[in-house]
Amino acid sequence: MQTAATSLSSLFAEKPADSARRSSLGVRRRHIRIRRMMLGYVCISYFVDAILLGVYAETGAVSWTIPPAYLAGGVGSVLGFGVLYETRLGKRFTDAFLVIPQAIVGLLIMLAFAWVAPQAGFLFLCNLFVVFSFSSLRASARETAVVWTAMAVGLLVLFLGGDKPIGMPLATFPDRVATMIAFALTIGRCMFIGIFSNSLRESLYNKSRQLKEAYRRIEELAELDELTGSFNRRCIMRMLDDEVARAQRNNTPCSVALIDLDWFKRINDTHGHPIGDEVLRTFAITVFANIRGIDRFGRYGGEEFLLIMPETPSTTAANILDRLRLIVAELDWSAFSSGMAVTISAGVAELKPTENPDALLARVDEALYAAKEAGRNQIARA
Repeated sequence: MQTAATSLSSLFAEKPADSARRSSLGVRRRHIRIRRMMLGYVCISYFVDAILLGVYAETGAVSWTIPPAYLAGGVGSVLGFGVLYETRLGKRFTDAFLVIPQAIVGLLIMLAFAWVAPQAGFLFLCNLFVVFSFSSLRASARETAVVWTAMAVGLLVLFLGGDKPIGMPLATFPDRVATMIAFALTIGRCMFIGIFSNSLRESLYNKSRQLKEAYRRIEELAELDELTGSFNRRCIMRMLDDEVARAQRNNTPCSVALIDLDWFKRINDTHGHPIGDEVLRTFAITVFANIRGIDRFGRYGGEEFLLIMPETPSTTAANILDRLRLIVAELDWSAFSSGMAVTISAGVAELKPTENPDALLARVDEALYAAKEAGRNQIARA
């Protein structure tokens, strides 16, 4: 119970605005780091392809103008997106990573060079798989349809707009080596994007699980009294409504007790409020240790507590309360302050067949008043 109270304090000790700012800053930094890493991978991919095109140029399969032009187009597009990332211009886009715009640009580059250099067209067509794997990281169904439609139109123009043969250089040994490497790298890049996507999914899953756990803790702590760890008034009153409805529905007995710590104001005045808080905590712990699992115990207000005992007639409930009374009275309260003694009084009532929770509480309160009038440190039945 003390742990619950401590957790609640630590949970709200930090100002919400400060926590939100730090969280937002951390998210932005993480996004920037991931975006830069993705741009770096795309640059490396263009450099590798340019090297392979250089091998083809050396063997005469393509013109020497193709590798630098391809590299300039690819790296230029990456730098352009990098500028968008690092400036406020990128904030105009709903997708912080600009995956779909990058996919469209990459698609246009591949189809354009497949048209200009059809002798090595297979290399650019293979890269279409990489482009689609990349776009699948964040593309919605509509965005996927847009990218696919753009690719289909581009392929239509490429294959049916002319009679250029789409080649796969295999004439020389270096050509075969370069072609083999191109295939292997295409598969490898698709697999890498898949691994990256899987790591993102795992990260999202872990964040989701942590968020659910945080919500569960918040809901749990929101139902507890911060000082005693028992249910707070709002929660125990809801439980009372539920138990009354259930008892009347199933025609089973249900008893309720209102417990009051005798002369608690005197304890606070004589021994101090910190000692009074410890008395409340110790009392709550004692009750929790001596009630059944089906019973519900909560702080009704101040030094008053409500104990709901389902499937329990008033006679049995009164015996349970009398046993609690004896246990509380026999505790060594002098450990908190010399000469201190604590006792309790309680009123107990059993639910009537057509009684509502308010009427039941009124009878319990009357019984508690009767116990106090009779001298306290006793149990009274309504």
